[in-house]
Amino acid sequence: MTARRTRRRSAVYAALALGLAGSLALTGCNSSSSKSKTSSSSKSKKHKIIGGGAAAAGAGAGAAANRHVSNCYLTTARLQFGQVTGPKGYVTVRYRNSSGSLSCTLYNAPLLSFNQAKTPLPRVKPDSGHLVTLRPHSTAYAVIPTTSAAALGTKQKDVAVQFMGRSEDSRTTGPPVTYNFAEKYTTVSVGQSKVTNWYSTLSAAKLEAGVG
Repeated sequence: MTARRTRRRSAVYAALALGLAGSLALTGCNSSSSKSKTSSSSKSKKHKIIGGGAAAAGAGAGAAANRHVSNCYLTTARLQFGQVTGPKGYVTVRYRNSSGSLSCTLYNAPLLSFNQAKTPLPRVKPDSGHLVTLRPHSTAYAVIPTTSAAALGTKQKDVAVQFMGRSEDSRTTGPPVTYNFAEKYTTVSVGQSKVTNWYSTLSAAKLEAGVG
């Protein structure tokens, strides 16, 4: 009887051991599967976040590229003329962007018709495709060289001013404005000369005019 009981107990213990081992194996598999799903989900979320950030950055860059800086607004209040005489004499044309928040663009050179001339002064460098973008409260300069008697000419009463567009001799916003020298307490003498492109510094304009 003792031998039989011993055998039965051994058989029961063996069965219990096998059941416990199977349970542990299943638990391990489920844990591994859960970790794999969690890792996969985390990676998927990371990819989504990265992709979204790149798309947002691309949209921002596109918006910046599409920003348009408008043409500068022409009024006599924003213009100023002055003259330096001598062997390297010249007339200075100044334009000031008086806006406190907006930049603006000047293309090529100013179109200047002194004393109601039929055609404006020619450019020192035609077809150069020049432009200047002015920040708020910044000034642009163009220069008319008057280094000879013919270029110095005679005293002028007024000048019709107009801005150019992107292409040669193209006009922009509306009719020209007339700058009256007597009303502005300015004396300017100009004859057969040319005008430079707009520049953000007077020294650059003088260099193009050959008086720098």
